[in-house]
Amino acid sequence: MTGQIVVQFLTGLAGAASLFLVAAGLSIIFGVTRIVNFAHGSLYMLGAYIAYSLTERLAVGTIYGFWVSVVLAALAVALIGAAIEIAILRRIYRAPELFQLLATFGVVLVVQDAALWIWGPVDLMGPRAPGLDSSVEIMGQRLPEYDLALIVISPLVLGLLWLLFYRTRWGILVRAATQDREMVGALGRNQAWLFTSVFFVGAFLAGLGGAIQLPKGGADLLIDLNIIAAAFVIVVVGGMGSITGAFLAAILIGELQAFAVLLLPESTLVIMFLAMAVVLVVRPWGLLGRPVAEHAAGRAAEPLLRPPGRTQRMIWGAVIACLLTLPLIAEDFTLTLSIEIMILALFAASLHFIMGPGGMVSFGHAAYFGLGAYGAALLATKLDTPMELALLAAPAIAGAGALVFGWFCVRLSGVYLAMLTLAFAQIAWSVVFQWYELTGGEDGLLGIRRTPWADSRIVFYYLVLAACGVAIYAMRRMIFAPFGYAVRAGRDSRLRAEAIGIDTRRFEWMAFLIAGAMAGIAGGLYVYSKGSVFPDEMSIPRSVDGLVMVLLGGVQTLSGPLFGAAGFTWLHDAISRLEYWRFILGGTIIGLVLAFPEGLGGIWRQLEDWVRRRRAVARQAKP
Repeated sequence: MTGQIVVQFLTGLAGAASLFLVAAGLSIIFGVTRIVNFAHGSLYMLGAYIAYSLTERLAVGTIYGFWVSVVLAALAVALIGAAIEIAILRRIYRAPELFQLLATFGVVLVVQDAALWIWGPVDLMGPRAPGLDSSVEIMGQRLPEYDLALIVISPLVLGLLWLLFYRTRWGILVRAATQDREMVGALGRNQAWLFTSVFFVGAFLAGLGGAIQLPKGGADLLIDLNIIAAAFVIVVVGGMGSITGAFLAAILIGELQAFAVLLLPESTLVIMFLAMAVVLVVRPWGLLGRPVAEHAAGRAAEPLLRPPGRTQRMIWGAVIACLLTLPLIAEDFTLTLSIEIMILALFAASLHFIMGPGGMVSFGHAAYFGLGAYGAALLATKLDTPMELALLAAPAIAGAGALVFGWFCVRLSGVYLAMLTLAFAQIAWSVVFQWYELTGGEDGLLGIRRTPWADSRIVFYYLVLAACGVAIYAMRRMIFAPFGYAVRAGRDSRLRAEAIGIDTRRFEWMAFLIAGAMAGIAGGLYVYSKGSVFPDEMSIPRSVDGLVMVLLGGVQTLSGPLFGAAGFTWLHDAISRLEYWRFILGGTIIGLVLAFPEGLGGIWRQLEDWVRRRRAVARQAKP
């Protein structure tokens, strides 16, 4: 038994090696550029694929050929990362930081289909490392020799990074930029090339992590999303910007995963998110982290939200009139797509309610969408509850979840808050996924039928239109009510708001509750639209979809989420039948971010500003 524990401990250390490399790169990039880089997992994936191709062409039979392939793959990924920074991210550094995140999501989609085109859809099994392809016996248990090599690599890389950051001029500049990047620029340093070099190093570490795990895990098209979640967890647990913290967190997560497989296999899906939730609740800035300072320079100021003017009211009146008359002229497919767009528009609007006015980014908003969906579905399938009561219960169930999760989340801010929302969402997802007796597990719940009076597609269309319209209108009214002003005051300056007597945490908690309940309405409607529900509806991709809709439409506008949901859903439906639809979608997202850094909803404000300037010039030109 002792031997098994020792070997399992060493296995956890080996598993932590590649996790540390990719997390260290992500931490370095965030520390200097403040970019939450979703594409970092794609760089890890490219490291694995490129290493696979190189090992086939070089002398893979020799130990030197294998390690040369690993290093060359990491260098190739580093050049790709630098190219992404120069071609895309450098152009939008002055845009709101969340739009940089959206651009990296577009890169994820482009890289996924590029890898599909180059290497195909089949999972690739990596070669064994020459000279390290056998195992050693430790206390009666066998351990692969390659695991021992990985255990050595991790602290070696940590030592090299320490020398790089503390014994070189470049490292001093990077550490200074981590503390105050604007001051580094004011001292005359070339920020652009400093950022590019940081991306080069971060991408090199991600590519190296992907390459060294090749003999253990191979390469496939899903490892990018799998590793980026783990990397974010490690960076947040260790403390944003702390390399040593990332090292300790990687060991912690690696050991938890290794022993979870041995002692509690059903917890493997969620163990690292549980660990992150516990760490953030006890120590909000991670093991070795510090509160992230606000960097106002170069950031777009939050615009003053105003009620819609006469022109906007006329436009929205025309949109509502079109929606009311659509069933009279549209085909069934168009109605079905319109129903889905309206439901997702409400989902996106509920996320925007806490992101825009509240300033609280959520990476796990699908939890409330899923709670509403499963709440309505379980009432319908297990208790034969009528549709009307199930739809009323959906926001109550989702709101209860938001009430519990939000109590912990509002005590954090920034990326830490976002990651804690992700942790709670993954915990909820794992319960739904594994509680087969109640939720059906991955098979989901089927056969959810609407009440006879709403069985008609047209009638259900009007029901969805009314429910989503009333919910969205209610949120807009709350934003311009005293409650909304209090939430926005806490977003703009927590210290000033608290100084005049506003309990900012209480108002943020109430905003979480409202947003969760509204997402629950969308989830309940979605269930009766599809007639079924599956765990995917509260998984990470669904949360990412909501985030993309909000960012694509524009966080700084009230109508942005509606435009974003409509545009994203329509585009996804239009191109999803194509073989390389992710490449098209990702390229479109990148193009829109570069062309409209305030999102689709910001186009209208840009036009209004242009008209206002033209009128001002005309008035000045008059004698």
